Amino acid sequence: MTEYANRDEDFTAFVVARSGQLVRIARMLCGDPGLAEDLVQTALEKAYLRWDRIELGDPFGYVRQAVVNQHLSWLRRRPWRERQVSDPGELDPSVTSYVDDPAHGVQRRAAVVAALATLTRRERAVAVLRYMEDLSEAETAAMLGVAIGTVKSTSSRALAKLRCSPELFDINVGGHA
Repeated sequence: MTEYANRDEDFTAFVVARSGQLVRIARMLCGDPGLAEDLVQTALEKAYLRWDRIELGDPFGYVRQAVVNQHLSWLRRRPWRERQVSDPGELDPSVTSYVDDPAHGVQRRAAVVAALATLTRRERAVAVLRYMEDLSEAETAAMLGVAIGTVKSTSSRALAKLRCSPELFDINVGGHA
């Protein structure tokens, strides 16, 4: 087997194992399922060209960073304005899961998507990376290209908005709204 065949097999295995998680991250960042897939596809194309170098390190971290960079690049190219980015009715069932009651899981996913859609682009990116991807403040700052203080203040504002979000409040009161 040639060196290129091994490279292709390794890359294919990575894509099969991690693309779902990468698409979920992108979806939470942008709120648009089609755009999320495009962001991941572009990041994977770039990773494939450098696969020999990045597979020795942290390939998931590299590609996740590429997805975030693609998202930020997309934001810079489009006309600036805040808007709701997703309709809670068109959910990807793999965004999150709830073991006890599937119906509650659907309600919870819809509430999270609706609540995230109320945040600004930066607040949404910080919230997704800090609390859904469990990155540190320093890692989030590095990934977004901002200061740690910006991550802290943005995170604080985002959490304050989410705490007051009626969508999230409704699912937390009494367990099953």
